Amino acid sequence: MKKFGLFVLGGIAAVTLLANIGPMIGLAIGLVILYFAVKGFMKAETTSKKMLWGAVGVIAACAAISNVPALLGVLALYVLYLVYKGWNKSETEATDDPFVNFEKQWAEMNRN
Repeated sequence: MKKFGLFVLGGIAAVTLLANIGPMIGLAIGLVILYFAVKGFMKAETTSKKMLWGAVGVIAACAAISNVPALLGVLALYVLYLVYKGWNKSETEATDDPFVNFEKQWAEMNRN
């Protein structure tokens, strides 16, 4: 039953990720342009260049902000990662006894 739940959750996350690929690409492009605009603004020595880089930065920030739904895609990607990590995890691995792994490692060290 746990695998079925992970499968359904992974399917929903995959569909959400595919639906938000466009905004994710737009967000990435907007953030890259904004990064270079800030770097150019810091390097600029004249007021006109600072105004130009400032305008580019404002436009890039608006483009990045308009792609806020991409955060749902990033969240869906993280959920897919968690589903992938939890898929092969067995229930017996989750134990509260910290000495179980210690005893296994100690036995492996004594063999060598």
